Amino acid sequence: MANWSDPRPTASAFGASVPGTRGTAYDAGLRKYMLSVYNYMASGVLLTGIVALLFASGGRDSLAAQVFLAPGILKYIIMFSPLAFVMVLSFGINRLSTGAAQMIFWAFAAIMGLSMSTIFLVYTGSSIATTFFATSVAFLSLSLYGYTTKRNLQAFGTFLIMGVVGLLVASLLNLWVQSSALQMGISAIGVLLFAGLTAYDTQRIKEMYSYVAGTDMMGKAVIMGALSLYLDFINMFQFLLSFMGNRE
Repeated sequence: MANWSDPRPTASAFGASVPGTRGTAYDAGLRKYMLSVYNYMASGVLLTGIVALLFASGGRDSLAAQVFLAPGILKYIIMFSPLAFVMVLSFGINRLSTGAAQMIFWAFAAIMGLSMSTIFLVYTGSSIATTFFATSVAFLSLSLYGYTTKRNLQAFGTFLIMGVVGLLVASLLNLWVQSSALQMGISAIGVLLFAGLTAYDTQRIKEMYSYVAGTDMMGKAVIMGALSLYLDFINMFQFLLSFMGNRE
């Protein structure tokens, strides 16, 4: 079975054709595969945005305000539910059918929308739109670099993943410390880490095509690739919003 975290390079240089073994058919298949990944990722981001906007519609009188500004455990369930979906996809993908993986991905994107609806209660709509545009431009540029570069980003990716673990520990620590300076530092490092992961994950997803091309694992690879890029985009957006967002 395919190893979804396998960062090994393929026999050729990042999907380039090898005379006698790979040609236009391989290149066309790779383009179709990557386009599917980007389509799923973009659709997931769009679904998250629509759900967040609808849930927060009405400002302080919205459903989001009633849930997140009121006491109770419901807000914590919504906040941590996306993590459960990621765990199911990451550790159970080989046991899931392609259809089930797709449904879980869409459910995850929708729940993320509920969780992220709070940004509309905190930041102005114009600053959210500006940050989203900036994130989109940065994401496209970094993903294009990851797709086209001939440099092996595997060692770079290992460093970035270790950095994300450290970032998570620092974020948990700041829940008790409540330091604004530490939060700004976390946001700055977070932007850099997920910017780098965007390039790394794009290259890794591209390389994965060699392992799943022509197999029944292709659909699952597309979903897992879309999930990785979705998380890179959303995290980069949230950290950037800490700098660029204007509060209500």
